[in-house]
Amino acid sequence: MTTRTNWTRQQLLVAFALYCRMPFGKISSRHPDIIRVAAAIGRTPAALSMKMGNIASLDPAITSTGRSGLRAASANDRAMWDEMCGDWEGFAVECEQALTATEAMPQPVDDDLPGYAGVFPIGADRVVTATARVGQRFFRAAVLSAYNEQCCITGLAVPKLLIASHIVPWHHDWHHATAHRTNPQNGLLLSALHDRAFDAGLLTINDDMTVRVSRERTTAAGEFFAAAVGSYDGHPITLPEKFAPHQDFLAYHREHIFQG
Repeated sequence: MTTRTNWTRQQLLVAFALYCRMPFGKISSRHPDIIRVAAAIGRTPAALSMKMGNIASLDPAITSTGRSGLRAASANDRAMWDEMCGDWEGFAVECEQALTATEAMPQPVDDDLPGYAGVFPIGADRVVTATARVGQRFFRAAVLSAYNEQCCITGLAVPKLLIASHIVPWHHDWHHATAHRTNPQNGLLLSALHDRAFDAGLLTINDDMTVRVSRERTTAAGEFFAAAVGSYDGHPITLPEKFAPHQDFLAYHREHIFQG
């Protein structure tokens, strides 16, 4: 008879890390990543996929759409979910370190990922910079998976051309802004062009999740801008499967960054 053992903190961190970087619809005991990671942490693929389903049941973005995940989330699962939401910065780093320690998932080279340029100041402390890179790797993976690797405005599905864009920018001195640098609810997945337009305040997102393009700044922008950006004015974005953008962050962007 098989004895059921409790999940260790390290195992739970790995399960949360994998949940954050895998689209909800791909969670399956037959997924090769789940098979490899499960073997590395001493769990079966079925057990790991079930644990990820339990985590999904705690995610409001999942449950608000009628999907329920699984319904056997433990007290430890709930405590870890609360820990994640209460300290995205620290939790992201710990999750990535736990997943890396399994040696079951390939680790990307940061320089190959768009969205890092200008984030880390020249001359920054190496330890701080390394930790920040780990956190931003988590952020990018979580935002990519939430939006199924497609730009939420255009539907572009080429990861090399997609940016995990911060809604409240990294460098803004805002109400505990640093605490949300790795929070995927402070992210949108955008094409490189639309990311730059968003950062520059040439477009924003309304409360009803439609695009608003600045008319004041783009009247002389030319035909290309009108077609590539302006044509999306009023169109709804594709909502993520999880980690829906927080209304407070969007409101901050409209008030302090949007040029409209």
